[in-house]
Amino acid sequence: MALYAIADTHLSQSSGKPMTVFGPRWSDWTQKLCRNWTDKVRESDTVVIAGDISWAMTADEALEDLKLLDRLPGTKIIGKGNHDYWWGTVKKTEDFMRKNGICTIKLLYNNSIPAENAVICGCRGWYTDKKTAPENADYGKIMAREAARLERSLKHAEENYPELDKKVFFHFPPVFGDFVGEEFVDILLRYGIDRIFFGHIHGKYDIPPETEYKGIRMKIISSDYLEFSPLRIDGVNS
Repeated sequence: MALYAIADTHLSQSSGKPMTVFGPRWSDWTQKLCRNWTDKVRESDTVVIAGDISWAMTADEALEDLKLLDRLPGTKIIGKGNHDYWWGTVKKTEDFMRKNGICTIKLLYNNSIPAENAVICGCRGWYTDKKTAPENADYGKIMAREAARLERSLKHAEENYPELDKKVFFHFPPVFGDFVGEEFVDILLRYGIDRIFFGHIHGKYDIPPETEYKGIRMKIISSDYLEFSPLRIDGVNS
């Protein structure tokens, strides 16, 4: 059994949305992802996908994307990204998946989920630049809400799986360039987290795969950065 991670699958089986606007590396990205995933991941493994699962706007539109993920080997733990408009409440989304026979996908949202010898925690986070955030969004309010979700997830892990190593995932990086999400950093330090994984960042292939802030190591797992190949994170090549 092994634990893998990736972010930003941006599946578009129904929407047909292209991704080459982000560069030529995105050419035929779904085929690359499926091929690399199948080559690496076994049915007994788990893959964490840190947000931006599908371009769909509704659950019905996302169905083909969810079915594609369901067919791939392993258990999938998915978090929410800024483009996951199809994602409803946890109950509605879980009911929808169950109704449609999707049984290998679990939702990471205000909770924690045991996987292999770890417990998966995390939240979406929010934009690292206020200028790129949606104009009608209350930046401070959303940052506070996401920080609360992170703490809720970590607390859930401590209360339910105290013996397991916490692996923490964000969609948006909590620290990137000159941006520091102090709300997130304070919580991570308080819970003794020294390693996190994040996605969202595209097209910046010259940045280091891992950075550090206040002793917290932060690893990028955006799918294009990983060349659409899930990264093993349970001690092998991590």
